[in-house]
Amino acid sequence: MIANDAYRHLYPFRSRYANIGGFRYHYLDEGTGEPVVMLHGNPTWSFYYRHLVKTLAPTCRTIVPDHIGCGYSEKPPANRYPYRLARRVTDFELLLDNLGIDRNVTLIVHDWGGMIGLVWALRHVDRLKRLVITNTSGFLPPGGKALPRRLKLIRNLSAFGAPAVIYGNLFARAALFMAPRRRLARDVRRGLVAPYDSPPNRIATLKFVQDIPLGPHDPSYALVASVDADLARLASIPMLILWGLHDFVFDRDYLAEWQRRFPQAEVHTFPTAGHYLLEDEPQAVGAIVRQFFRSHPVAADGPQGAPNNG
Repeated sequence: MIANDAYRHLYPFRSRYANIGGFRYHYLDEGTGEPVVMLHGNPTWSFYYRHLVKTLAPTCRTIVPDHIGCGYSEKPPANRYPYRLARRVTDFELLLDNLGIDRNVTLIVHDWGGMIGLVWALRHVDRLKRLVITNTSGFLPPGGKALPRRLKLIRNLSAFGAPAVIYGNLFARAALFMAPRRRLARDVRRGLVAPYDSPPNRIATLKFVQDIPLGPHDPSYALVASVDADLARLASIPMLILWGLHDFVFDRDYLAEWQRRFPQAEVHTFPTAGHYLLEDEPQAVGAIVRQFFRSHPVAADGPQGAPNNG
């Protein structure tokens, strides 16, 4: 458990744990009803989805995992855990299987959670009923876009980038001011960075960036390329796209690519929001998601699994 609990009043949920691949994997499991699964990116954790959990849990079963190395999940060193996309997908797949979540899934994704979730979705299209996309990618960089310089410095193990992330918590701290457009309250800032309170606990924030594939020689490139090639298989799934327009990584080119591939998707843009859309516009996003659910109802066919008491 994280020692600094100054943010806990914002995150009043029961922590649950599963043994996934030999590691302690933390997740939220709040409410009952149709399953709504939310996947975070880097450097966020389940805390980022707190508003949506509170909004949706009265009518849905909301499941929000922390990827290994993030949030309250175990943070093993890199010689014990690969920190690659393929393993992230396997972890997530095992969690849903352990929870008995096998149908009528609504998937909400952000940042790296998009690629993790979309690999799972393409493997289990029959289980997916709705898809909510927020500032993420499901394809190779549109138009061959280059990686932003600040990410490239970290990814390529520059003399400054990697040590600054591990020893100075640069990635998580910089995101507090670069990702949202509105100044975050102190307790929110503390909550977002709380899991990354020491060098050993920051390994995932570095490894996520280093796993960004730039070419066929990179370990995760083939898997990302397969999602890029197969994404059209999700065309029949009701899709909601919510986009903060002030995002220096997942910018308007990424939004345009989503719209090109899925012209039938419902799209809402937020001109004054950034990459941390759920911090900038939590109420508006919650209202739109609820209306999207009403517009695309899921047939009630009995409960799936039960919350783990771990």
